[in-house]
Amino acid sequence: MKTIWILVLVVFYNGISLNGVATNVPARPPFVSIGALLPFNSTIGKVAKVAIQAAVDDVNADPTILGGTKLRIKMQNADKSGFLGIIDALKFMETDTVAIVGPQSSVTAHAISFVANELQIPLLSYSSTDPTLSSPQFPFFVMTARNDLYQMAAIAEIVDYYGWKEVIAIYGDDDYGRNGIAALGDKLAERRCKISFKAPLTPAATREEITDLLVKVALTESRILVVHTFNSWGPVVFSVAQYLGMMGPGYVWITTNWLSTLLETDSPLPAGTLDDIQGVLTLRMYTPDSELKRKFVSRWSTLTSGTTAYGSNPMGLSTYGLYAYDTVWLLAHAINAFFDQGGNISFSNDSRLAALRGGSLHLDALNIFNGGNLLRQNILQVNMTGVTGKVKFNPDGNLIHPAYDIINVIGNGIRRIGYWSNYSGLSVVPPETLYSRPPNRSSSSQKLHGVIWPGQTAQKPRGWVYPENGRHLRIAVPSRVSYCEFVSQVPGTDKFAGYCIDVFTAAINLLPYAVPYKLIPYGDGVNNPSCTELVRLITAGVYDAAIGDIAIITNRTKMVDFTQPYIESGLVVVAPVKKRNSSAWAFLQPFTGQMWSVTALFFIIVGAVVWILEHRLNDDFRGPPRRQLITILWFSFSTWFFAHRENTISTLGRFVLFIWLFVVLIINSSYTASLTSILTVQQIFSPIEGIESLISSKDPIGYQQGSFARDYLVNELGIHESRLVSLKMPEDYAKALKDGPHRGGVAAVVDERAYIELFLSARCEFSIVGQQFTKNGWGFAFPRDSPLAVDLSTAILKLSENGDLQRIHDKWLMRSACSLQGTKLEVDRLDLKSFWGLYLMCGIACLFALFINVLQMVRQFSQYNSLEVASSGRSSTSARLQTFLSFADEKEQEVKSRSKRRRLEMASYRNETMDGYSSKRQDIESPPDESPHASNEA
Repeated sequence: MKTIWILVLVVFYNGISLNGVATNVPARPPFVSIGALLPFNSTIGKVAKVAIQAAVDDVNADPTILGGTKLRIKMQNADKSGFLGIIDALKFMETDTVAIVGPQSSVTAHAISFVANELQIPLLSYSSTDPTLSSPQFPFFVMTARNDLYQMAAIAEIVDYYGWKEVIAIYGDDDYGRNGIAALGDKLAERRCKISFKAPLTPAATREEITDLLVKVALTESRILVVHTFNSWGPVVFSVAQYLGMMGPGYVWITTNWLSTLLETDSPLPAGTLDDIQGVLTLRMYTPDSELKRKFVSRWSTLTSGTTAYGSNPMGLSTYGLYAYDTVWLLAHAINAFFDQGGNISFSNDSRLAALRGGSLHLDALNIFNGGNLLRQNILQVNMTGVTGKVKFNPDGNLIHPAYDIINVIGNGIRRIGYWSNYSGLSVVPPETLYSRPPNRSSSSQKLHGVIWPGQTAQKPRGWVYPENGRHLRIAVPSRVSYCEFVSQVPGTDKFAGYCIDVFTAAINLLPYAVPYKLIPYGDGVNNPSCTELVRLITAGVYDAAIGDIAIITNRTKMVDFTQPYIESGLVVVAPVKKRNSSAWAFLQPFTGQMWSVTALFFIIVGAVVWILEHRLNDDFRGPPRRQLITILWFSFSTWFFAHRENTISTLGRFVLFIWLFVVLIINSSYTASLTSILTVQQIFSPIEGIESLISSKDPIGYQQGSFARDYLVNELGIHESRLVSLKMPEDYAKALKDGPHRGGVAAVVDERAYIELFLSARCEFSIVGQQFTKNGWGFAFPRDSPLAVDLSTAILKLSENGDLQRIHDKWLMRSACSLQGTKLEVDRLDLKSFWGLYLMCGIACLFALFINVLQMVRQFSQYNSLEVASSGRSSTSARLQTFLSFADEKEQEVKSRSKRRRLEMASYRNETMDGYSSKRQDIESPPDESPHASNEA
């Protein structure tokens, strides 16, 4: 009985528990109220209105989405801008809505996002793409379209892809425009590009204001224009640009996706509007092709029946319509997850707003959505596939896989020239095909199809022209006091002359456009100025460029861009030189002591090798020891003159002699040429042999005032500053070098070759010693990324190719040679390093021949020794060694004859031995005869 009562109690307890759980789960409401803020008659709004209503109808028709709950949407026509638009939005938020689709305007979104944070009502906007709206400052603002940060990254990559460096930004002067252009500036800076001119327009700009602004733009340098705005006055910009001639060749117009939205929604546009935008590049949010998208596109004509976009044209479907449709579905999935997690739709009063009760604004009517934070979390966790593709948020709150179509307006339509994605950059294949591969951002992988640019040209525009605003380039010219042949100011005028000036003028004249400029002297006219400091002033904006004798060195290239070098230069050492008279021992000068020693040694070695190879065969190499030694020496040294009289008989001897005669021929020719130069060309010498000997000494060194040579000697070569002497004029060079280090002068001067060659043209008592130890050139300096530097480099190359550069050089720098023409520094003596290959070849030939010869002798001796042992019976080591030495000294023919006789004697001896042995054996085997006398005696 107890057991039965226990079971009853358990069942009763479980029943109470189950009923309690069931009563704690709130039932889903029949309706959920959501709102939509959008201007019904705008290009984006009229499409979004239809798409949002279609999405609500589709969600309500599918009971699996909300489990029987219906979406009830209230749309507010937010066609006002500024303060009034914000007030309308606030009134709309007085209603108890769990989420709001919108607003369309980023300006309005900024204002009401603060209210949404307070009321915890999520805002889901398909068109407010201001990059700053995705910051943590606005946690209840959810951007359900592509963030403009990615659109600006795409434009920056397009600019960099075509090699342009500067752009002009035309934008609306509001939060949307300013923040978008700020993002563009950051993305351009990542690629060493920049916005050179910002052209803001008020949201309600008139045609006159647009005209005034574009006139200023036309006077600037850059021809790459980026237009970032809504389509309210965007077409007017192109209409005015067409009127001002800014839609012709040379211009590049890039717009954000407002233009593609206009083309999709109101297509076809009037002929005049289409003519104004020919050749323009625009972006469009990329949506992959899918079955869902195709079905919705096919329904669009039905959904918009009776609705027109422009005139009588049917309203087209833009990408904003697709994202608006997916926004409603995204919200429906989030609400469903909200209910699944026990979410309850309830509102409460805000205590801080209750204090404002009674005011005319009725702010106390705004209520807090208690489940707003949970709903926001579910929105960010949605993972679905919609008509725009995969809908999922990354940790930053942006949709994954941002991508854009890149569109070129051509004729009556548009042409897609490629894609941009945040994953792989620019490509000509759809982005989704690249997601399965590793990301590749290399320059070779970035590709776009050809573009028809404004002016109906397929040639890529240069992207800039020289500005026509009347401002002349301020070009600094070093005011030199020495070597005025390179650059100098004409006395009493503001003009300059010299080699560098003529090169610059000739290059400027080759440019396809005019460059107004003004040359400004830099320096005090008393001392040579520092070109490094001049270059620094370019980076500071004091000058626009600098021309003259400016060396291209590392620390300067870090500050500015240089043109192609127009003259080669580099640091050299110049020192006093003296004539060297020929001595009685001049014939020894062609070779170094080491070379003479090795050559003499090889003469003896080759003579000895040939003697070894010929001694056993050739009578010319035989005889008494004294005669043989003389033969070795005579034979070897007579080969120098090819006067040897001894014939070589052996094959190995002829092989070695052939190699040696080839070596002798090369050495003899080199010796003759060097000796001829020594005896016929006047020689000069200097105690300074080059920069190495100058560093190792403690003597003072001269350098040109203002030259980079001083810093190079101190910082790179480690020469103490106390050894350096600043010299200004060429006369100072000459005096310091003549005085020398012992009379207050210098041992040598270090300067650039271009100056030194001019200095030496009339001063033959000095000369360049050693090798040039740096290599650089002179160029014209411009600010970083200056397109003028690139064009001038091309012009300098043309001057070099057509010979004009050489003619300018001859005009200014060609001087008559000094009276000691034909003199030269002491000829470098020939040393072993120039001939070691020949000696190595000869040595290997000698060793090879000796090795073969020894093998032959050993083989012959083994045959000969076997006969000697057989005849004498001696086989001790000392006896064999003595026998081998005697064998090696004997003539081979005699050895062969003796060996032959010995073999015959041994054969005869063997025959006699065998005959005696046979007769003895017969005597033993035959029976003895019986004697008759013996028998008788017996």
